[in-house]
Amino acid sequence: MKNLVDKFQHVYVARESLSSAVAERFFQAFPSDKISIVEERPPIFSKGEMTADQYALSKKVLFITPFAGQFFKRCPGAKKGLACCNYFVLNLGQQCDMDCSYCYLQSFLNTPYSVIYSNIDKALDELTALYGDHGHTAVRIGTGEVVDSLSIDPLTLYSRTLIDFFKNKPNWNLEFKTKSANVDQFINDSHSKNVIVSWSINPQYIVETEEHGTASLEARLQAARKCLDKGFKIAFHVDPVVWHPEWKENYSQLARDIAKYFKPEDLPYISLGALRFQPEQKDLMRERFGMKSWINRAEMFKSAGGKMRYDQRLREDMFKFIMDEFKAQDPAWKIFLCMETPETWINATGTVPAKQENISELFRPIAIS
Repeated sequence: MKNLVDKFQHVYVARESLSSAVAERFFQAFPSDKISIVEERPPIFSKGEMTADQYALSKKVLFITPFAGQFFKRCPGAKKGLACCNYFVLNLGQQCDMDCSYCYLQSFLNTPYSVIYSNIDKALDELTALYGDHGHTAVRIGTGEVVDSLSIDPLTLYSRTLIDFFKNKPNWNLEFKTKSANVDQFINDSHSKNVIVSWSINPQYIVETEEHGTASLEARLQAARKCLDKGFKIAFHVDPVVWHPEWKENYSQLARDIAKYFKPEDLPYISLGALRFQPEQKDLMRERFGMKSWINRAEMFKSAGGKMRYDQRLREDMFKFIMDEFKAQDPAWKIFLCMETPETWINATGTVPAKQENISELFRPIAIS
């Protein structure tokens, strides 16, 4: 907890959030000189594109405030031309305290502070209403789209609130997605075995060079083992796969590292996704991380969907190689591609996801909006 308190320079609390449980926790955890009550947005607010320094500051300043919009949304992968795995997102804040060089938040965040939404009760009301209409449908709901699900969860304890809420939602799965190792705050909570704790993972070399401020690969795998031993489901997202000269050796080692801790029956799935980002974040990434980053040295091409991607043939080669490395450990691993075209699926795996028996259920269309 102390590491989290030390990480943030200041916390601003909107007056209308004062009675919330999350605000009370922050008042208890932070010294009085690091926390302020505000009537409006924090005074550091600025409009327009952020500089590299302003973006760095956004990871060190928190604003606790109610959210007036819709908490529950479809995953951005649900777009024409992409094979979508029926993932939904529950947004409980904005910005991440970790600092991956490739982070897509760099393409659209324009406020130099992180946000925690204080009115989680409104989010639960949304889910309750949806469950009344769609409770019979198998749905995956994740909380890690525009925040890391668990990196500051020891402060918010939103995981415990959500785990308790999902106890009575047996057909729905709740997924926490993280690059942290923060699981102790909920590890002993009772649950209905419909909670998935998942990790975005990469070889340790990429963790060290591109995923700044995150837990080591070993720490993530150990945290996953702890969750599995307590009856939680776990999953891994090898995303983004990053090209570098030793990519084959390092991703082969990653497959072996995972197989050292886990068996295929331990995980419902592993997803693979290649590096991708919006063109508009390229300049900020270069300003912040320079040409030492493999992200900034990559040869990228604008795809039909507008994102910068590796050449399709390279993506297919990387996906096929990594899947083969997992299958070499055990052919039973269930692996699917994230935010990829049907053409890439066919060339990398031989078929489309809906026809792959062990993962087809993930790609069955769901009519929820």
